[in-house]
Amino acid sequence: MTVLMKSLERLEETIEAETAALLAHVAIDHQEFNRRKSQSLLELTRLVRHLQDGPVSNDLTDRIHGLKAKLEQNHAVLEMNLRAVQEVAAIISDAIQSAESDGTYSAGIYHMSAE
Repeated sequence: MTVLMKSLERLEETIEAETAALLAHVAIDHQEFNRRKSQSLLELTRLVRHLQDGPVSNDLTDRIHGLKAKLEQNHAVLEMNLRAVQEVAAIISDAIQSAESDGTYSAGIYHMSAE
């Protein structure tokens, strides 16, 4: 059981570090965080197979509930950052399209909408 708790602790630390870095707007290595989370998932999957028939302690249940809450917060922060990146990409894309446009069609459309 201690091995499982240590594994959960490592995953929590990874999730907390990623969430904190995202909230602090610090540049992070997304590949490294994904690698660490994938490694933890594999480790947990292997460990849980051995627990399927045994009783689950209250400590383990509490730890899993805590991890779930941290994962939900991490998901929300990642989603917020993804939306921000999408908005910035749309702004840049619009700026590039405007800069590349020679104005052939936009002048008529602007003139018509102003009337």
